[in-house]
Amino acid sequence: MRESGPSLGARLFVAVQYLLPHHALSGVMYRLARVRWRPLKDLLIATLLRLYRIDMTEAADPNPKSYAHFNAFFTRALRADARPAEPDPQAVVSPVDGTVSQCGLITAGRLIQAKGRYFTVAELLGGDPEQARAFIGGTFATIYLAPSDYHRIHMPLGGDLAWMRHLPGRLFSVNAATADLVPRLFARNERVVCRFETDLGAMAMVLVGAIFVGGIETVWAGEVTPANARSQPSSRLAGGGSVRLERGAEMGRFNLGSTVILLFEPGRVQLDETLLPGRKIRLGQRLGAPAASPERIEIRGEPETDACLISSLP
Repeated sequence: MRESGPSLGARLFVAVQYLLPHHALSGVMYRLARVRWRPLKDLLIATLLRLYRIDMTEAADPNPKSYAHFNAFFTRALRADARPAEPDPQAVVSPVDGTVSQCGLITAGRLIQAKGRYFTVAELLGGDPEQARAFIGGTFATIYLAPSDYHRIHMPLGGDLAWMRHLPGRLFSVNAATADLVPRLFARNERVVCRFETDLGAMAMVLVGAIFVGGIETVWAGEVTPANARSQPSSRLAGGGSVRLERGAEMGRFNLGSTVILLFEPGRVQLDETLLPGRKIRLGQRLGAPAASPERIEIRGEPETDACLISSLP
């Protein structure tokens, strides 16, 4: 049976995005999300609660009206026991609450974005082939955060920050419809790339911006976007690069929904077979573990349909 393509509504939704002033709209949302006038900020918070049925019993402060502005509510902290830690100390864990978009092997230097669409590691990391080389043949996981999800980002492994880079770009939506239709979406959008050195080798965490995402922050540099100048990539470290974060520690935040992409070196991380596109996952849940046979990992199934199914050869 022939598969149906994207709907007319999805095509129109994406076509309109090409015409929108992405950064201007996101700038308006950035300011709106920080308005402290009580009637407006309470209305914005109440609207989000009604639309997405957010469980406030998980929040450290469960009273929606106690937050100073909408962004404070959106990036609210969770109770200490709301996300139990994965008991296996060797496991790689999810850095966020979200939905697995794609995951699996980085084949021929490319990551799958959606069925029939790919982008390269080099493009994602800003066009530097030397930085991309470490991850060729490695594994990746792309996790999408919806507006209803918790929006702080935590460490999937303990590691030392090697460098951080802000890469200017567009701010297309990062939902499934846009990923299906916009070529090289995650390599076109504005993003913050953070490379860590871990016990499992190099790990890159790519925080991808999206329309109405008015800010990306890291705990060591503070607010990285919106940036004053978007014409050139920029690198910034705190304390001469002396930043160490343990597994589960907060490393950054999004304002509104977006995407985190994790990259690991070849033969280092074995993703769990239960990790499939479309699966909901929560902060701290297991993504995988150290690869049993680092030099021999293969993909099972077609990359476009079973991108996450990988296993070690005996």
